[in-house]
Amino acid sequence: MMVMQLSPGERSILAYFPSSTSARRAMEELKSAGYDTLTLDRVSRFGVEDNAEINYPLAGRADSITGLTLFSTGTGLTESDSRVLRAADPSVSGMAACDYGLAGGSAFLLTVVTGEDRVQEAVEILKKHGARV
Repeated sequence: MMVMQLSPGERSILAYFPSSTSARRAMEELKSAGYDTLTLDRVSRFGVEDNAEINYPLAGRADSITGLTLFSTGTGLTESDSRVLRAADPSVSGMAACDYGLAGGSAFLLTVVTGEDRVQEAVEILKKHGARV
């Protein structure tokens, strides 16, 4: 976990995205515009470990269904009873409502740190890419 302390005159902007693709596009545009303090995280109520080595179904690699759907592989849950309970979550079964279990329906958080004078410019770039700020 990264802990960040803002300096006087700095502001942090928290922008939520429904997809990693739109969040990465916004991040790239912000980098091109000269913003250099950016972090992109996935928000999950189960902890996150997106490990393509063991959770990449297109290549035939999947450690568990909870690892694929809840990104829980590698979070220390090796007991089968924990995995069974997580597998019962509606987001795993496919019977969930739209955006079930996502933080506000947007699981990708892009954080931008900038000076007061560039906040509005950053917010405009983020909103252009579909962020909720």
